[in-house]
Amino acid sequence: MKCPGQDIRYWKPGAVFDVKCPECGKDVEFFKDDTTRKCRNCGHKFINPKMDFGCAAYCQYAEQCIGDLPSAYKAQREEMLKERIAVEMKKYFKKDFKQIGHAMRVARYTERIGKGEGGNMAVVLAAAYLHDIGIHEAKRIKAGSVAENHEKTGPPIAKSIMTELGANKELIEEVCDIIAHHHHPPSDASLNFKIIYDADLIVNLEEKQKKNPVDNERLAEVIEKSFLTETGRKEARNVFGQ
Repeated sequence: MKCPGQDIRYWKPGAVFDVKCPECGKDVEFFKDDTTRKCRNCGHKFINPKMDFGCAAYCQYAEQCIGDLPSAYKAQREEMLKERIAVEMKKYFKKDFKQIGHAMRVARYTERIGKGEGGNMAVVLAAAYLHDIGIHEAKRIKAGSVAENHEKTGPPIAKSIMTELGANKELIEEVCDIIAHHHHPPSDASLNFKIIYDADLIVNLEEKQKKNPVDNERLAEVIEKSFLTETGRKEARNVFGQ
């Protein structure tokens, strides 16, 4: 079945329109599902200014649906994917606002550390939103400690969410690998892993400080020894006034 939005039978008045060529000013006729058109007068090719790509901006099957997307819109795929993963995380946790809040704070620090370290922002933010996605399932099955067990229960749930959203295979695999070890950094941890680990550590320290605060000397020692990136260490110092 063809997408109704792209099926001409469902089009309304205004689905075919003229746009002034930005180079020569001549009218160029566009159909609403044209991604680009070439001006017959001067040969300039430009993007359809009225096209709403919607799901095509992140869906891996976009080219099969409506053809090649302009590079400007391809660049939006990862950004939209991150936003949709955040939405799916909130839907999954439902009214567990504590867990949602934790994930959102980890994502905030992840963005800061990731930009400072030069990580892959699509990977690290997806992992930040989903790093604890298996915690409810871990509590439900009550096997071993929740902290260790949700490293096992998380990846299948995260994979299902990302697959449904059309994320590419490489991103899914890396995010799931990070989730599977995020409390236990391997000796060969990737930069993306280190970014998530440090962001999660800051939030966990914040939560512990509210319940059972430690003195500044001890906190400074933890910051110096426990963080895996220099940007994460600096961010922690700023957060805790060190």
